[in-house]
Amino acid sequence: MSLFTKKKRNIRRTREDVVFDTLNTIFMIFLCIVMLYPFINTLAISLNDASDSIKGGIFLWPREFTLKSYEHVFSQSTIFQATWISILRTVIGTGISLICTAMVAYAISRREFVFRKSVTVIFVLTMYFNGGLIPTFLLMRDLQLIGSFWVYILPGIIGVFNLIVIRSFIEGLPESLFESARIDGAGDFTTFFKIVLPLSLPVLATVSLFVAVFQWNQWFDVFLYNSSDQTLSTLQYELMKILQNSTAIGGGSQTDAFVNSGSQAERVTPVSIRATMTIVASVPIIMVYPFLQKYFVKGLTLGGVKE
Repeated sequence: MSLFTKKKRNIRRTREDVVFDTLNTIFMIFLCIVMLYPFINTLAISLNDASDSIKGGIFLWPREFTLKSYEHVFSQSTIFQATWISILRTVIGTGISLICTAMVAYAISRREFVFRKSVTVIFVLTMYFNGGLIPTFLLMRDLQLIGSFWVYILPGIIGVFNLIVIRSFIEGLPESLFESARIDGAGDFTTFFKIVLPLSLPVLATVSLFVAVFQWNQWFDVFLYNSSDQTLSTLQYELMKILQNSTAIGGGSQTDAFVNSGSQAERVTPVSIRATMTIVASVPIIMVYPFLQKYFVKGLTLGGVKE
């Protein structure tokens, strides 16, 4: 054991260190409570009796436990087909967008690509200017994408923000990696798939979470392009319609809305349906995060050579 290690172990924590750690812990606990309370409160309202929820006073747990709101939401005949479409567009859209965005980011990150600055400027301009809603709809119509599943995937296949993030990450990789690949006779595709992609797992995991959340939460494109085709409806769009119907029945207020389900009358309100919708739509995408979390803490150039 070196002398430096012995001295380091003998260093005692000062009073300022203890105070800082204590305040930092208190602040982080407070921040966690602030972040988690709205979700827990929404969950409690969704599990509480709808008519009782109108009285208020529900915080962390339901006062009168019931699953009537969930039964009402899942009793809709289209909810499971819509959930399947949402899962498909999230998985397929995230995978295709991730690969295409990473390939373009790799291309414009290479110094030997003489047009990389011009291409980057063109991409960035699309973040500030677009053709508008009507021209976009006409373009989708001319491309014969209206009424098809691919209208959810192709228009947003490359996100400019994600492109810039991945490009910046690739530019930070050691240049000796690419020089070694060229010396060994590797082409751009070999370099991209065997060197760049494995080393880019942290940023790809982050971007995939962004894209997955975006795809899962989308409903406006369904309203624009596929609202007449029930087989292509998504979960978010169906839940939006349930909320609209419940609000219309309840008069847009906190009053009760009675919904008949078979021979048993279920009492639901716009508030209870809104809370239930939030939980149903949030839980699946929240479950994705633990599988991606480990990549956020990995080194940026894991497995790379030293300069």
